[in-house]
Amino acid sequence: MPEKERTRVLVADDSLVCREMIKQILESDPEIAVVGLAENGQEAVELARTLQPSIVTMDVHMPRMSGLIATEQIMAYNPTPILIVSASVDDSGVGSAFDALKAGALDVLKKPEPQIWSDLAVVGEELIKKVKMLSKVKVVTHLKGRKDQPTLDVAPSAGRHVRYRIVAIGSSTGGPIALLRVLSRLPADFPVGIVIAQHIAEGFTSGLVQWLDSGCQLRVREAVDGVEVRPGEVLVAQTGRHMTIEAGRIMLLESRPTDVYRPSIDMLFSSVAKCYGPEAIGVILTGMGADGAGGLRLLSEAGSATIAQDEQTSTVFGMPKAAIEMQAAKTVLPIEMIAEEVVRLVQSHARIQARSKQR
Repeated sequence: MPEKERTRVLVADDSLVCREMIKQILESDPEIAVVGLAENGQEAVELARTLQPSIVTMDVHMPRMSGLIATEQIMAYNPTPILIVSASVDDSGVGSAFDALKAGALDVLKKPEPQIWSDLAVVGEELIKKVKMLSKVKVVTHLKGRKDQPTLDVAPSAGRHVRYRIVAIGSSTGGPIALLRVLSRLPADFPVGIVIAQHIAEGFTSGLVQWLDSGCQLRVREAVDGVEVRPGEVLVAQTGRHMTIEAGRIMLLESRPTDVYRPSIDMLFSSVAKCYGPEAIGVILTGMGADGAGGLRLLSEAGSATIAQDEQTSTVFGMPKAAIEMQAAKTVLPIEMIAEEVVRLVQSHARIQARSKQR
């Protein structure tokens, strides 16, 4: 296949061993060509400008210029799809893989470990898959320093009856930054519990939880078996295990090797529909595939409010599109308006309840 027809990849990593390993993995696929190798962030920025690759695989911690700053520079001046490939799976501090997502990178993946051959094979297969898929995503200029939107001050007053008791969110590729944009706009006294199923690479869940927790006023934690869903708390499903709800408590189920999605958004949504019915709000965000569409339809049929992210603001429109085509989403909104709609639903019902009590 001619190089111009292949997915052209720039690999940025300060380790020579890792650069060559990633290059060999990617070029094992005849549809991929590694067109450049950068050993620091500054080289990555320069090569992204001169080589115009289809996608960049970016390490986080590098000399001269970190992967975070390099991502900011590339997305500000030469927007290119970026996949973060990092060994720091639990790092949620400043300069972490998740901060790179906030700067415009599309997804994160654990770096292959050459001494673990089984790990190398699995992660290598996932690396090829993500590189080919993300290279087709249309990215836009992403300037650092834009002011964050203020938190919405629309939580119902204490003591009022709130119809909605849970918000269930499903997301995949592009999900971490979309989740942050929703959660960061919810007030600290948000009176409804939130459960999230996010498709993310093995080992990144705890880092995602810490990153989301530091970026919003709600308490975000990793879901554990038997914990109660409480107002104002966000529970995130563990990678590799399915999360369902029974009688208001989390139930974790072991996944099977044949399961395509782990955790399954469909399983979470269907359990919420059964447990809460019209007292639930279902939200499906950016992601590849169709996981969650069937579950969102069950929520809709149970009387729940259902929302899908629109195409313009989705990194990958696969999951929202499937839900919309299935007529499972009653409302379709850009990511910036989803938090506002969620709190509007909660507040509007609280007002109705308050008026009915006054009569």
